[in-house]
Amino acid sequence: MTADFELSPERLAKVEHLRDRYPTTRALCIPMLHLCQEQAGWLSPEVLAYVARYLGLSVAAVQGVATFYTSLFTHKVAPNVVWVCRTLSCELRGAKRIQEHLEERFGCHAGQTSKNGKFTLLKAECLAACGGAPVVQINERYYENLTLEALDRILEEHVATSPIAAELGLGRGA
Repeated sequence: MTADFELSPERLAKVEHLRDRYPTTRALCIPMLHLCQEQAGWLSPEVLAYVARYLGLSVAAVQGVATFYTSLFTHKVAPNVVWVCRTLSCELRGAKRIQEHLEERFGCHAGQTSKNGKFTLLKAECLAACGGAPVVQINERYYENLTLEALDRILEEHVATSPIAAELGLGRGA
């Protein structure tokens, strides 16, 4: 990421469209950060400085917002972010086994990126889908009532069909 980060004209138009919906520029910070992350993949210091300049806020204020929300990343992540829910209902239905399986498959621990750079594996305190435990979230999509076999199929299908993976030429396999 270079110091000259700028949102694409399409995303900048979205920010301007949203401006009237938010009472203050500080409130507009969250959706703007999401749009920046969508474009850049993560919120580098250059991206945070851009948002601060654009909204007339301090970098510290923007960084405070970015580091508060778990859906915003201030460190590099892979094109596919996998969250394993580790709350009690998921734990009782096999979340630990799922996390261990993913760690073995990806060759990394929770909080790290797979050796091939396709997946970042994270633990979630709760994904708010207790009735479908165990639950995994891959990017924006939830997968419930998982078995290890179903999870492996989902990962293969996800990589093969993910627009993000396709843009990066990642092909099949995890």
